[in-house]
Amino acid sequence: MPAESKPNTAFVLAGGGSLGAVQVGMLKELARQQIVPDFVVGASVGAINGAVYAAEPNEEGVAHLESMWLRLRRANVFPLSATSGIRGLFGKQNHLVTSASLRSLIESTLPYQRLEEARIPCHIVATDVLEGTETVLSQGPAAVAMLASAAIPGVFPTVSIDERHLMDGGVANNTPISTAFGLGAGRVIVLPTGMSCALEAPPHGAMALALHALNLLIMHQLLSDIERFSPQCELIVIPPICPLTTTAYDFSHSAELIRSAEETTRRWLKKNGLQALGTPPALLPHDH
Repeated sequence: MPAESKPNTAFVLAGGGSLGAVQVGMLKELARQQIVPDFVVGASVGAINGAVYAAEPNEEGVAHLESMWLRLRRANVFPLSATSGIRGLFGKQNHLVTSASLRSLIESTLPYQRLEEARIPCHIVATDVLEGTETVLSQGPAAVAMLASAAIPGVFPTVSIDERHLMDGGVANNTPISTAFGLGAGRVIVLPTGMSCALEAPPHGAMALALHALNLLIMHQLLSDIERFSPQCELIVIPPICPLTTTAYDFSHSAELIRSAEETTRRWLKKNGLQALGTPPALLPHDH
């Protein structure tokens, strides 16, 4: 009898702002164990991590991604200015922050220009501003697609691709398990950023609080998607860091997040984590 073919495996990388550093630690350990997907699907910061990883899905490629995160500062992503803020508040523009710094960071890190040039297929999820529907970008200019997927509404400018106005993929589908399943994945490995579950007080500042709230929505959607798609495919969720006190707006702890996620993923794999289906306890409501 012919040997059964293995189901297509997809890595799904969720959004989560600065907590995207957690995914780098997960990818480091997966690469060390030579666990490589057939394709990658990402939304928001997960799109950025996924696209860089797809260029070279091995330890060397993840080291390149890690170097980006270690030099990343809040000003690289959110270069706030009084002038831009005022223009946004009074309707002179539809955003508070320019995406020029983020685009420069992406273009200086990404070793290819078009999505179809990645070593493994990379699919980026964005949201159509006018229709509110999910848009999957699988070819075309990579940096533009990544900016579209990460364009937080009201914070970054929308991005036009093929006459469609696009914004953050998280609005339509921030943990795009359904996208991976629709693209033919029979085995989906989700890399969540986790949530700031051990804060002693709400985040300070409007932007910090908004990103924290968005991240909570992402995790709630993930729980719903796990329940929905578990019967339809082999769905594996890597446990995030817990407890976690870093917020999605704080880029000063990337090295610590990467190291902790790497250790958590290593322990999980040693306990046959890839055979464990269902929801990791760290994603369920809990206290510390």
